[in-house]
Amino acid sequence: MPERDLSEYSRDLVADVQATADAEGTTTPEAFTRRVFEDLEEAGIVSNTFTAYHMMHGHLVHGYGIGESGECLDLFITDFHLDPLESKLTKGQTETAFKRLLTFVRRCRDGLRQNIDESFDVYDMCAAVEKALTEVQKIRLFLLSNRIGTSTAVSPTAFDGLPVTHEVWDLARLHRHATSGNISEPIVVSFDSPLPCVSAPSSEPDHSVTMAVIPGQRLAELYGEYGTRLLELNVRSFLQARGSVNRGIRETLLNSPGRFLAYNNGITATASQVDFVYGPDGRPTGIARVHGLQVVNGGQTTASLHYAQSRDKADLSHVAVQMKLTEVSPERLSEIVPMISEYSNTQNRVTLVDFSSNHEYHVAFQRITRSLWAPATDGSGQETHWFYERARGQYTDEVAKARTPAKQRTFKKLNPTKQKFTKAELAKYVNSWNQLPFHVSRGSQKNFAAFMTALDEAPPRVDVQYCQRVIAMAILFKAIDRIATAHEAGSYKSMITAYTMARLSLATGQRIDLDRIWREQRISPALENAIYNLCPRVMAIVTRPREGNHVGEWAKKATCWDAVSRIRWSVPQNLESELREYPLDEETLAGSTEGDRGASEEVVLVPADEWYAINRWAKETHNLEPSQRQLAQYVGRRLELGQEVPEPQAVQALHTRNEALSLGFTPEP
Repeated sequence: MPERDLSEYSRDLVADVQATADAEGTTTPEAFTRRVFEDLEEAGIVSNTFTAYHMMHGHLVHGYGIGESGECLDLFITDFHLDPLESKLTKGQTETAFKRLLTFVRRCRDGLRQNIDESFDVYDMCAAVEKALTEVQKIRLFLLSNRIGTSTAVSPTAFDGLPVTHEVWDLARLHRHATSGNISEPIVVSFDSPLPCVSAPSSEPDHSVTMAVIPGQRLAELYGEYGTRLLELNVRSFLQARGSVNRGIRETLLNSPGRFLAYNNGITATASQVDFVYGPDGRPTGIARVHGLQVVNGGQTTASLHYAQSRDKADLSHVAVQMKLTEVSPERLSEIVPMISEYSNTQNRVTLVDFSSNHEYHVAFQRITRSLWAPATDGSGQETHWFYERARGQYTDEVAKARTPAKQRTFKKLNPTKQKFTKAELAKYVNSWNQLPFHVSRGSQKNFAAFMTALDEAPPRVDVQYCQRVIAMAILFKAIDRIATAHEAGSYKSMITAYTMARLSLATGQRIDLDRIWREQRISPALENAIYNLCPRVMAIVTRPREGNHVGEWAKKATCWDAVSRIRWSVPQNLESELREYPLDEETLAGSTEGDRGASEEVVLVPADEWYAINRWAKETHNLEPSQRQLAQYVGRRLELGQEVPEPQAVQALHTRNEALSLGFTPEP
């Protein structure tokens, strides 16, 4: 790791965090924390994360998260410095940070929330941690720092019988991931007893295929340790691993574990390197170690094994799973793995989502925006680019290519940091505009998955006008975010921003003139005043949960959007005069092409009783996600009352029904 590269990365990181903090009206530690959260969520290391700062004598915390399966509690503490290379993060400081986090956990267990005003977001964090301690199976403590740590290995401990692990994400580790092209560190798995295998000869030099059988208990343990990291590469061949156990898999594991190998299709996995044990004839007879293991097909099987073991206490000692393991040369990973995933997942069309940076949509969007000049609005006449990061680290790489400081300053002038945005942010802007704020509130990865699902169902026409309008959505979203800050939205700001934009989109019938926003590179005074008036009304609904145990969970529910959509608010007259006569051409907007226009009409063809039945069936069988079950109930209620189902909810409801049918739901005749 060249020192020059590390120092450049450090400077860019600080500059990016400062720019974000200034743009969002927040502190640099919070901006840094959110940035790392996005990286960790994208890597599949954490999920459901929330920033929430609290400090008292003896404890300090900057955020928390509840793992996707509800089995893991994550706590975060941040160490951010404007001059990070001037000092090291010492072993003593690292240990002190983790002690403060553990003290916070202990105080939450002892009722810390009782001493905090319920109107503060910190109250929700304390309540969530206190509740999680009675449900989770492990605790993970994270130290996030932009300094270099002198000691990043901390031994596991325990708290009230729960195992506690410690992770240090310092400057060196963040830099390593940002420059590797793969945010997740490679998973290396060793087998004490080598897996018997048969290696198939291949005429292709860039890959080889091996057939093996892996113990079900070992596969379940791997998912328990790595979670969705086991299912995702940076190229993002997404495989839906739900917290529920597939009914057929569950019954086999509980009643006929010895027949699992015969009944189940097994998994398809890839690796960057496979270490074999060889027989006397020089042929591979067993797999001793796998480097860079990824499951690209069989995510449901893998997750179901883990949940059957942890929740149903299934005995997996007699369960065996067949595995097709493809060793792929590292330089061909981004090309070959998506194809393996796509072709091996064709039997599951509904849930297949290609997260690849090489997806044609993202390639086209980058190609157009690189040559798209945004109008100069500051009187200088200097046009600029909105820099779209199709793959993480592209902006930093481009800065590095500009060898001299002068050329780097020129690049940043033409590509301002505040005009850089990622795939996850693009999905956030579009889904907020398309009135899906509950998806946005579920976190970057889940929202991106929903975005890609809609995009694959109804691909938009990616041209210059489309890109300009998406950037206009970004400008609108950022403006709402600043206004939410002014209304002291706190750690709920991202959710309130998404819901405010969605409610504004609904109220105006998506007639806001995005073309004007692009031309002016800002929102109009009339639109800004309208948002100032609407935002606190939205905040009042989002921050007073009617379901769930805290705001973060409530905001993820379709019923929260139903409540926000019912807010009595009319478009001010001065804004009404600026709106377009008709909504923008739907064919130019992601997830809103001709194929989806009839969803509201199609959803009416399904009786309300069937939507209620889907909800009941999903609860009884533990299928679908809670949000999908609630969406079915929501649609049934609106149909029963003779009310129209909004198009975005109708699209998601039809997807939910298709998934229920594929999982065994049978409508009553």
